Amino acid sequence: MKTVSRIDPIPRKQKKLRVAAYCRVSTDMDAQLESLEAQKSYYENYIGSRADWVLVGIYYDEGITGTKKDKRPDLLRMMEDCEAGKINFILTKSISRLSRNTADCLELVRRLMELHIPIYFEKENLNTSEMEGEFLLSTLSSLAESESVSISENSKWSIQNRFQDGTYKLCSAPYGYRWDGKTLVVDPAQAKVVKRIFTEVLAGKGAGTIAADLNDDGIPAQRCDHWTSTSILGMLTNERYVGDALLQKTFTDEQFNRHRNTGEMDMYCVQEHHEAIISREDFDAVAVLLEQRAAEKNIQKGVNKYQNRYTFSGLIRCAECGGTFKRRVNSGKCGKYAAWCCGTHIADKTKCSIQSVRDEDIKLAFTTMLNKLIYGSRLVLKPYLKALKSTSRDDSQLRIQYLQGLIAQNTEQRETLTRLMAQGYIDQVLYSRENNGLLAQCEEFRSEIETLKKSRTIDAVQTVETEKLLKFVEKAEMQEEWNSEPFRQFVDCITVYSRNEIGFVLKCGLTLRERI
Repeated sequence: MKTVSRIDPIPRKQKKLRVAAYCRVSTDMDAQLESLEAQKSYYENYIGSRADWVLVGIYYDEGITGTKKDKRPDLLRMMEDCEAGKINFILTKSISRLSRNTADCLELVRRLMELHIPIYFEKENLNTSEMEGEFLLSTLSSLAESESVSISENSKWSIQNRFQDGTYKLCSAPYGYRWDGKTLVVDPAQAKVVKRIFTEVLAGKGAGTIAADLNDDGIPAQRCDHWTSTSILGMLTNERYVGDALLQKTFTDEQFNRHRNTGEMDMYCVQEHHEAIISREDFDAVAVLLEQRAAEKNIQKGVNKYQNRYTFSGLIRCAECGGTFKRRVNSGKCGKYAAWCCGTHIADKTKCSIQSVRDEDIKLAFTTMLNKLIYGSRLVLKPYLKALKSTSRDDSQLRIQYLQGLIAQNTEQRETLTRLMAQGYIDQVLYSRENNGLLAQCEEFRSEIETLKKSRTIDAVQTVETEKLLKFVEKAEMQEEWNSEPFRQFVDCITVYSRNEIGFVLKCGLTLRERI
């Protein structure tokens, strides 16, 4: 007789869920920091009370806005740990704690879902593992973003009023001052250094020399290890050293990006805001001196202030490392001469081997190249112009029209989907999947159209520039010496391949190499 006996299963130890929590407060005020500590304590106790959970860590950002995920180091660290497989589940107080930016919120959640890591928003009682689509999350995160915009606008209005009546409290103290909670107070030791800087400028010293002297004397800078000419120049133009306060030097745009105020917004000057370190007479005298020095060097205020100092400034590129060449004065057997050297090579010769090229050699190479064009324009420029003009634009135009038709079809399909969902023929999950696919497809069509339009624009510009150059060389006589005018008119930049070979990248699209 057969005997059947039961074998009981071996009980397996259930793996604990590795849980993390994310907290954030938007300011570093005491009340906010207390709130942060309360959040951390709450999650430590809550997660610790679950027998099936194990605390991986509590990630938190102090005094950081929720509108930009890239500016929150601990959020990024949490995402890195998720990528590394250290976390199975995430808890956070609300969607606004994770992000007030809809796009960032959806991006984070989508990536976590790809990693099969749910996140639970306590305030909204929303678990992404149980979410049937992104519609609810998108709606809620949009509300969080709207709330952030509203808070920002209210804050801006309040700050603006304080700007206008001069009651705005400065949040940071420049070198030479400290903030006592109410106003800027002179720091005697640092103030001595400030006075020294202004005195030495008036005595004829440059910012670079002053910075080097301060470093040699072992005087610490405010925000970095050493003084630089840039930090010195910044101090020389800072109105706070005469006791004034210029308010709203920067502003935040609608995308929550910070910008320097160059006239886009009103600024407010509060005179005699605090104790002065430098007299107005000395401050004004330094300002006049700096303007004189800038005029002598042909330096203009703005982003590209050094671009017009020399003909080749900002125009020479290194073929090896991509760095920009800087002008230097070298000494040789025949005396001093101007040369251009790769900035990377100057800083570290092991990172770039390209050596300097003489200024006069570049000018001679350009003159030679220009003479070749004058002599052989029919062999180079005319065939090139013919090729540009013969390039059919009909094909690209037909392709653009075809893509526009596909976009119209795509729009109709999305409208049909919306009607079907509204009438109850399809559910939210199917609608979201199909609609997201159509949106992605539509974006691809639009991207290709933009690429085709840019290509047509480039071809048109190159054709015009080639015609200009051809017209010039057909009328020009052979060049006996360097002429900066055709260089400025026809050359986009210079590429240095070696000490003996450079290339002139022309605005018409051609790159012509010359030996030097």
